[in-house]
Amino acid sequence: MNTLQVVFTTILNMSITASFVAIGVIIARLMLKKMPRIFSYALWSAVLIRLILPVSFSSTFSFLTVIKPGTQHTTGALAYVPYNMGLMQTPGIDVGVDSINKVVNSPLPQAVQTASVNPMQIVMAVLSIVWVVGVALLIIYSVISYLKVINNVKTSTLVRDEIFETDRIVTPFVCGFIKPKIYIPTDISQSELPYILAHERVHIKRLDYLIKPFAFLVLSVHWFNPLMWLSFFLMSKDLEMSCDESVLKLFGDDETRANYSKSLLALATGKRQLISGSPLAFGESNTKARIKNVLSYKKPPSWVVVVTLIVTFVLVVLLTANPKNDLLATGVYSGFKTETLLANKTQYVGDNNKVVALIDAMPLPAGVVRNSVELQTSATPYSMTIHYTVSELEGQNNTYAFHNAIMLFSLVDNVDVIYSSILDITNSPNTSTSIFPHTREYTDQLLDGDVRDYANNTKTLIELIDRLNAPPDISKITAQGPNKDQIEAYLATIMSSPLISSNPQDYIKAHETEYNAILAMDHKALTYLFSEFKKGGQNGLKGQIMMNLCRTILGGEDIKTAVTPPQDWYDSYKGHIQRLVNENGIDWVHQKAPKGSLIRL
Repeated sequence: MNTLQVVFTTILNMSITASFVAIGVIIARLMLKKMPRIFSYALWSAVLIRLILPVSFSSTFSFLTVIKPGTQHTTGALAYVPYNMGLMQTPGIDVGVDSINKVVNSPLPQAVQTASVNPMQIVMAVLSIVWVVGVALLIIYSVISYLKVINNVKTSTLVRDEIFETDRIVTPFVCGFIKPKIYIPTDISQSELPYILAHERVHIKRLDYLIKPFAFLVLSVHWFNPLMWLSFFLMSKDLEMSCDESVLKLFGDDETRANYSKSLLALATGKRQLISGSPLAFGESNTKARIKNVLSYKKPPSWVVVVTLIVTFVLVVLLTANPKNDLLATGVYSGFKTETLLANKTQYVGDNNKVVALIDAMPLPAGVVRNSVELQTSATPYSMTIHYTVSELEGQNNTYAFHNAIMLFSLVDNVDVIYSSILDITNSPNTSTSIFPHTREYTDQLLDGDVRDYANNTKTLIELIDRLNAPPDISKITAQGPNKDQIEAYLATIMSSPLISSNPQDYIKAHETEYNAILAMDHKALTYLFSEFKKGGQNGLKGQIMMNLCRTILGGEDIKTAVTPPQDWYDSYKGHIQRLVNENGIDWVHQKAPKGSLIRL
């Protein structure tokens, strides 16, 4: 996925969240209908925040708890549209509303195994381009509109202070971002002028001349969302009405109410108005509603204002907060869609639809996408191969593939081996592919029992997820026993050929099965490898191979260092772990660097 598609997907997710929040604001506006419009205007800040910030804080009382959004990253960003949408076997979104999910997902094209590019990849690429073209057109329109306004007022005459008069405009407005000026038509009567100037000065005092153009710029980014256009219209309406109410409070008598209404009517009668989408459109729209609001306006008691202020503040907080992780959509736990997993539990690895649904219901770290899935059912042992692509350093730690394989062993009864084929493009154009085998036999040994027992219900499945997320129990990991013998046998095989080469990679490539078998032992292999390095002098072929194994298994826990002799690397890494222990304590290291903590200091 290229950068444009990542940005577009992020914008889509932000826009969906903002849509839910906008619905909440519209409902809240109805509740506050008889209150001063400044409170309704303030509520729109929640929508604006959702449109410009992809992440937010979490709260038990979030408004979105009612909606139950489908997915939440650990970064605090809600993701209804998967970032690997184009690469999914069965693409789909999850907005937390089943009826919407069905309408959107049913026409989405599924992956075609024989095609070089998934149809959904093409769809996402085209939509990304259409989106950026739309943004560009709206920004160009805004700039042209602004330049036209500047051209119309460049011959205006200074009346006093920052007030200018010209016969080339038909409605008063504020123009300018650094030093805003008030521009008025020449035909405005002296009786109307005080109210009009007061109105425009309120705009300047409240920085509306900056807020509304910024809101329009944000709208330009989310132009594809009709609910955002409605929100911008309603926000503009609340902006103008709250400004009108400020003028009424400033003058404070019934005569002002009548005269101000006449001024609004005079400005609107027979005059061409600016479109409400213009960033400079102050005081020229919603005339009928504004007059009606002016005539019916009554200043509320102080205690009502205080209560409404508190209610508004609470509403903005609730609307901008994400739900807490444990309050997300039913059936999502620690990134795993548990309901989907249990619903697609199957006895047969050959059940393509269910197996792919299981894989897509499991989390992946940033920078990792799942590509194709191969199922082998022609002969035992039955197996599957899951192809991943890694584009960021975080994804180089293959723990996610190991965990997801264990989950699949629990949910697919007759799969014996799961291969994780990982294409690493982080150093593109230099790429590499690693294949990690995971066996049911090893998984059952690791968990001290049949892993399928964990797929009985939601409770047991969550127990398995918790076991996967827990740091390894150091007391149960030793370098002795069958693992030690197996690793030594595998290493002997790897080092046996090709004898004519001095490049460790040639030995690894010649014996990928044995090499990957050691990798599959994960932290248990590390214990043996570290114990061998502890003996010292491991700079030969064995040391080179062991260093490769260690650094691959460590993944994100490895230190970033240039290529060095294997023993030097080990000594540096051991020193790194020792410093972490000295600075933070052994318990912290067990939690933050569980694999590295296996080193005996």
